Amino acid sequence: MKIDILAIGAHPDDVELGCGGTIAKMISEGKKVAVLDLTRGELGTRGTDETRKQEAEEASRILKISARENLGLKDGFLINSEESQLKIVKIIRKYRPEMVLANAIEDRHPDHAKAAKLISDACFLSGLIKIETELDGQEQEAWRPKHIFHYIQWRNIEPDFVVDISNFMDQKLEACLAYKTQFYDPDSKEPMTPIATKDFLESLTYRAQDLGRLSGCVYAEGFTTERILAFKNFDSLVF
Repeated sequence: MKIDILAIGAHPDDVELGCGGTIAKMISEGKKVAVLDLTRGELGTRGTDETRKQEAEEASRILKISARENLGLKDGFLINSEESQLKIVKIIRKYRPEMVLANAIEDRHPDHAKAAKLISDACFLSGLIKIETELDGQEQEAWRPKHIFHYIQWRNIEPDFVVDISNFMDQKLEACLAYKTQFYDPDSKEPMTPIATKDFLESLTYRAQDLGRLSGCVYAEGFTTERILAFKNFDSLVF
């Protein structure tokens, strides 16, 4: 299945938190989006890998994504190895995305920055014709996405650009809250974590609102880019 955008996260919920509004917006405009989770999030303090799987399925339904896969790499111990790179290469060649959205280039969780580099390297390697891969017994053709953008997570990284998600903030929040074991619930008996606090839940809104304030819209999500972007014109700019 050919898609337009492949959003990749180290853990289930990374994509929803980092770029859920952008995904919802792109899908509303007719783009096909798939999500790849690198791990099952099995080391998460709250919930289990099975509840995380169910929550990811619900978030996918809310965002209306076309497909979602999980590579089952080791949570907390991501390694930028040949084996991991080739697993991602196979997914890139399977879906042939024009754009990849990846983890933050640096962050509180060590898996996030590791994933950012791993994904970037895999995108490059996927375009090399002498790297041979097979999927379901069929030889795959080389494919390199045109763009790799990194969403912003825990740390307040200065974005290179933002996407106006003013009409999609509610959908983003709904997708994030599908991970009900992970986030704020005053009735939960599970241990408290930094992302399970009321402040973190509220930060999803006020951080998007602040980026919107700075860029001339109501809510926005920020991204960093690996290379300089060129605009065909200024028609899509928000003032």
